[in-house]
Amino acid sequence: MNDPASGPCYKFTVRSAAEAATLIRERLGEHARVLSVRTVPASGFRRLWAAPQLEIIARPDRPAPVPALPAPVAAPGAEAGSAAPAASLRPALPAPDLPTLLRRAGFSETLLDRLAQSPDWPALAAEPLHRGLVGTGRHLRELARAGRPAPALRRAAFLGLPGSGRTSVLCQWLALEVFRRGRTGHVVTAEFDRPNSPGPLPVFCEALGVPLAHFPALTSPATPEGFVYCDLPGLSLRDPSANAAVVRFLEAEGITERVLVLNAAYDPAVLRAAHGLGCGLGATHVAFTHLDELDRWGRLWDYVLDGPLQPLLLTTGPSLTGDCEEDVADALARRTLPAAADSAPPDLQAAA
Repeated sequence: MNDPASGPCYKFTVRSAAEAATLIRERLGEHARVLSVRTVPASGFRRLWAAPQLEIIARPDRPAPVPALPAPVAAPGAEAGSAAPAASLRPALPAPDLPTLLRRAGFSETLLDRLAQSPDWPALAAEPLHRGLVGTGRHLRELARAGRPAPALRRAAFLGLPGSGRTSVLCQWLALEVFRRGRTGHVVTAEFDRPNSPGPLPVFCEALGVPLAHFPALTSPATPEGFVYCDLPGLSLRDPSANAAVVRFLEAEGITERVLVLNAAYDPAVLRAAHGLGCGLGATHVAFTHLDELDRWGRLWDYVLDGPLQPLLLTTGPSLTGDCEEDVADALARRTLPAAADSAPPDLQAAA
């Protein structure tokens, strides 16, 4: 009853079709195939009273054969009988190189060209990626600090477009001056021909013990080592003539230290325009805000390395007594080149 080509067959003798169905399902499974059914009468005198039985031949239904995978084509020169690994059937993705990773971090083509012209670049590009990132971070820190003294403000005005966060930056800078450096001084606010909302500045100055005055007021430090900082109305990007009152104030009071506050989350074109406006107004320092809203910090390297302005700080959150970084170059290196954090000077690593 067994056909090797079709599998084993089984014969069942039962009293009814229902019994046959139950027995076949239990023995051969849900998908067994019935090949034949015939009636078998009782033998001898039993046929006089016994009902005939059913003889059923069935077999399990075999699963559909799995088609064989085509044999991989051997590469020219490969030994016969050797199996090629499965991974060789898929094209290998090229590992990203150092310039590709820097582009992903937001580095501009201008900055990449500048790095490529550095004498250190061939060695950095030839290193493993981790070492290349560390070396690039170290190189960028050195470029950012070359010829740039640490910011030491005494009489400074804080400038910026409306919504740039200039008043918040002033508050954060005051906290650093008072708490970290123990300095004293006062703040002057001015409105001129347009309103200048003080925001949290009055309450914050009161909490720090820093006097706050409205212009006209003394714009020179009250003590030899003290400071005076001016909070001015927002600048106009569309109408430069609207900034005339701010320019007159800066010139009349002889305030040469001017901090340009830039919202780093601005569209690149707006960011460049605001930077150009500040430079035209004689800005000497730059502060970046809203870094917590920016995914790719790499585009700020152009302003830190090539811009004429001294980086003052960058803010990474809304807290007025924290969420800021004074070492802008180190903060950018740690964010855009995570591996470069290992190359930070020991004092910076301890402060992190």
